[in-house]
Parts: sequence; C-alpha cells; structure tokens
Amino acid sequence: MMNATMIQFFHWYSAGDSTLYTEAVQAADYLAELGISAVWFPPAYKAAGGGFSVGYDPYDLFDLGEFDQKGGIATKYGTKEQYLDACSVLKSKGISIIADIVLNHKAGGDEKEKFHAMRVNPENRHEILSEPIEIESYTKFTFPGRGETYSDFKWDFQCFSGVDYAEGQEPGIYQIIHDHGDGWEEIISDELGNYDFLMHNDLEHRNPFVRAELNHWGKWYHDQIGFDGVRLDAVKHQSPDFYKEWLYTLRANTGKNIFAVGEYWAPGALDLKLKYIEATEGCMSLFDSSLHHNLHVASLQGADYDLRTLFDDTLTLANPLLSVTVVDNHDTQPLQELEAPVEHWFKPLAYALILLRKDGYPCIFYPDLFGAHYTDVDKEGNEQEIFLNKVEKIEELLKARQLYAYGTQRDYFEDANCLGWVREGDDEHPGCAVVLSNKEAYEKPMEMGLQYAGQPFRDYLGWFPQEVVIDENGWGSFPVPAGNVSVWVPV
Repeated sequence: MMNATMIQFFHWYSAGDSTLYTEAVQAADYLAELGISAVWFPPAYKAAGGGFSVGYDPYDLFDLGEFDQKGGIATKYGTKEQYLDACSVLKSKGISIIADIVLNHKAGGDEKEKFHAMRVNPENRHEILSEPIEIESYTKFTFPGRGETYSDFKWDFQCFSGVDYAEGQEPGIYQIIHDHGDGWEEIISDELGNYDFLMHNDLEHRNPFVRAELNHWGKWYHDQIGFDGVRLDAVKHQSPDFYKEWLYTLRANTGKNIFAVGEYWAPGALDLKLKYIEATEGCMSLFDSSLHHNLHVASLQGADYDLRTLFDDTLTLANPLLSVTVVDNHDTQPLQELEAPVEHWFKPLAYALILLRKDGYPCIFYPDLFGAHYTDVDKEGNEQEIFLNKVEKIEELLKARQLYAYGTQRDYFEDANCLGWVREGDDEHPGCAVVLSNKEAYEKPMEMGLQYAGQPFRDYLGWFPQEVVIDENGWGSFPVPAGNVSVWVPV
C-alpha cells in the first residue's frame, strides 16, 4: 500500500475568477505522479462575500455555485458544474476529495429579526455586561435565490447562540436568549472564558432542528461529489458532542468510513488536543499545530535551535495515528491572523520530517508546491507584496515518500544540529536514509541493515555526486549539506 499524502489545494489569496477548479483539472496528472492521494478543496458553498470570499463566512451550504445569490452564481473558485468536474477528474486519477466543512457559524443573513440577548465581555464571555435587551440582527436566512431546492429549512435567531452585530447598538458579542440552551455551549478550552463564539452568527448545535438540518445536508453534500474525507473548521469553538454525532450519522448514512480531520489550532496546548480527542472518542484526527509551531520556531532560530526537541509536546509523538502534519496553511501564511510561517530555508527540512517519517498523515500546502504571489495590508496598515517560492526539492521529497519511506524506522537524534533516520523498506519497497542539518555540513553514521551490505546508495536530491557504500555490518556514513537535507536511496 502506498503512503497517503494530502494537499491543501488553495491558500488565503488563491486567485478568484472561477479558476481554481479548472486548475485542479489541469494539475490532476501531475498530482497523481507525485503520489498525492487526497485533495483538500476550500469551502465550496456560497459565502456572504460571494465570489470574493475565501469561503469561511458561509451563507448557503446548499449552493455550490448553482444559484444567483450574493452577487452571482459562481463562488470564488467556480460553478457547481466546474466543481463536480474537478472532483470527477481527480477521482479518476485515484485522488480522493477532502471537503472543507464550516458548521460553526453563518453569515450574510437575508432579513433582520428582533429578539432578546445580553452583551458579554469579549475577553471573558461568561461576564454579562447588560441586562436582557431587545436587539435586531440579520439572523433570518431564507435563501431567496435558491428557494426550497434541496431543503425548505429557514434559519432564524433560535438557530444561533450569539451574534456580533446588533442594529443601533455598540459593537460587541451578544448572547441570544432562547429555549435551546442556557448560555454558551460547553467546549474543551476555557480560553476567553468560553470560546464557543468565534464570529458572525454562531450556530446553536443544541437546537434539534439545526442538528437534523446539518445531518441532512452532510448526506446531500456527499451525494453531490462523493467525498472520502472532511476537514472540519474551527472545532475548538464547537461542542465535541456535536461533531461526534454528526460524523457518526454521516458515516452511517453514506456507508463509508469517511476520514475526518479537525482544525483545533492551539500551538503548544497538547493537553487540549488530547482532551478533545478523548471527548470525541477518537472519531477524528487533528492537525498537529504544536509540531507546526516547533517548525516555525526552529526556522527562526537556525543553528541555535535544538533539533532533538522538534517533536516535544506534539500530537505526532503522543498520538501519531490521529495526527495530520503540516508545514504551513492558509491561516499561518504571511499577513494572516495566525501568521507564523516556516522560513523558506527550513522548509525542505520540515517537509522531510513530515513526508519521510512513519508517524502522521502529511498535508502539503499549495504555495509550497506551486508558488504564490499576492498583495495585502499588514497589521500596521501598510501594503505588502508577498512572494512565496516553490520549496526546493519538494517534488523529489514527495516521490521519495512514495518510493522509499517504508518499513522499520531507526532514529539518530544524538546531535542538536543534525538529525538522521533510516527506513529499512518492506517487501515491496527499498528503504532510505535521511539526514538534516540546521548548521554546518555533516556526515552521519547510521545502520541501514545487513540486507544492504555492499549496496551503494545515491543522493536522491542530487547534492552529492559520490555514492555511499554500506559496509559488511550494514552501516553507512551519509553526508548532508549545511542547513539542508539529504535523502539516500539504493542504487
């Protein structure tokens, strides 16, 4: 069985004009050749921002670019027809589809409603700042462009637990008073008192009619594109009980063991991620934000960083079967809210760490494979032009994962500035030796195994012309350039 590898096939500044799905079709053969087994597409449904929105402000989950709503028919990425075509082409190449699921909030309501709510302290959502007052907000969703096609459910204020807009009132967070729950929903973290509310109109998952509608939608969405996996947005802001039920129902209704990965972005807070996994009974994987944070810090500190600590306090170390590893994503890229990019020089090392080791399910990032160029405004209000270059040797690292990263792993982590490991291979694949340095050039002795005695190894990334011959005891001495990575494979 080949090693699974996912790609996040977009970034925050991906080109609009309905080109992304067309680009995916054009890239399908290339992705398959590199061993990409799953494509994570951005939120595909109509957002409040229409054709300009990245998609994380969902308006109508049933509009995949089919109805004239929010300024047009297509989403930023294309029409429903283009989306279905892209999914079909990728699946024909053996690449599965990961659908981005945003069920924490809705935005862009069609009509205002009056209801009672209390303003809360944004820094401590348990602290009530007002008596119950009548407010007016855009909590009525009637979808006039779609009508009752696919669903006749209409959303109103009882479907939400809070809003961040009240007509004529000062800006803030308003906790809605209704019959479906007292206060905020119970979540894992006590950040900001209770971080149930994130933005826009926060979904009230304790409302049985809301849960029934979202369960119906999940099956409908699967029937449209036949996804094999889901990426669940902002799970740290949602009750573990909701997604436990939603995923169980989705898997039962589709008859498929659908893969799920949740975005519980809490760098360093391994205890919270483990508590969330426990609360959801292991029904989903999580992105390893702690490993990403370590990679980011390592890239900033250079030779001062102790590479032996890269996996400390990471989900990949604590629960590798439920860890999805990333080097960067749309939230960490420059000019974004959670900006913490891995520096470009370190990215080949970082990708070697997630692609060529046995633990974790790696997800590569679109700009790292294709490059990206965009302009935005930084936190000080200054316009910046950003160039993200393709990561050097990323194609070779992806191919090395498919051809050589199999079998028993032995680590050589005795040096703070130079890590190494070997993969022995299995019955169907030869193994490899990997060495990385954040300082000067090294040669690292490592044991490949007696089965390789006398076997010459070559540098798969092409840094060194000479071969390394495994001695009679199964050992070889493998060089690496300064501040780089080398991958050695049998000739």
